[in-house]
Amino acid sequence: MSSLHKGINLALLTAFISGFANFINKYGLELWDNSSVYTTAKNIVAAVLLTVTVLAVRNFPEIRRLTRKQRAQLVAIGFIGGSIPFLLFFRALTIIPALEASFIHKTLFIWVALLAYPFLKERLSLMQLAALGLLLLSVYLGGAPQTFTFGAGSLLALGATLLWAVENVFAKRILQDVSAAVVGWARMFFGSLFLLAYLAVTGNITQLIPATLPQAGITLGVGVILFGYVISWYAALKHAPATVVSSVLVLATPITALLNGLFIQHAFPAPILLSLAVMIGALLILLERPQGLFLKRQTTPSHNT
Repeated sequence: MSSLHKGINLALLTAFISGFANFINKYGLELWDNSSVYTTAKNIVAAVLLTVTVLAVRNFPEIRRLTRKQRAQLVAIGFIGGSIPFLLFFRALTIIPALEASFIHKTLFIWVALLAYPFLKERLSLMQLAALGLLLLSVYLGGAPQTFTFGAGSLLALGATLLWAVENVFAKRILQDVSAAVVGWARMFFGSLFLLAYLAVTGNITQLIPATLPQAGITLGVGVILFGYVISWYAALKHAPATVVSSVLVLATPITALLNGLFIQHAFPAPILLSLAVMIGALLILLERPQGLFLKRQTTPSHNT
């Protein structure tokens, strides 16, 4: 299996995990009074699991060999991707309907493509640009809110999405020289430290310990899912272009819709079929010649995994 195909397969796995995470997260928000405390708690669980993983696969010698610049970049990843956008997005979920926040987040691939062109030199053909348009249409067909009021909550969700887009592009650069396991660990470890600092400043850090068994259970469960998401996502990003990885992640939308239909509405969500058909068609067009999306300056793949 080529590195590119490995990246695409990992992106598919990430989309599957993300679909479940989107569905389960709303239950976590209902059990916790403070969205910032909830997102910090689950992120800490993921950070602990990633730390154990780094220890198990003996990545710490690699961390010790990192340059000062690389270490600063990893801290920045924690700030840009592992802390601020989580605070923004989960706060948005308490202000606007989850459907509206999810729709905004699903435009991530558009922002990544716009940033990847100048900063990663990922070139899109006219057909691939058309595929991105079809992908956006599929997101609209599969879950656009019937009424859309662009207010404070929408701005928070958009801000989080833009920061995650920046993270995708920035991480892709770092992943040329640093393993996916170390970058993923840094994202959640340093991100959790920033989140803890935020809770300390706002006086909410005492709420971090779960008060009930359901709170503890949902936090552990979502933390494990987030751990799997970060591991597979960064591995996918190392092997495939950022535009491809972020586009494939859109497949999480019909998975969430299916789970919501079956377990909440107790009916098969038929409207997702058209959305899924358009989505798959768009991805097939985009993935027809994905090699052209690679970094122009990338000559040989890194041996880090």
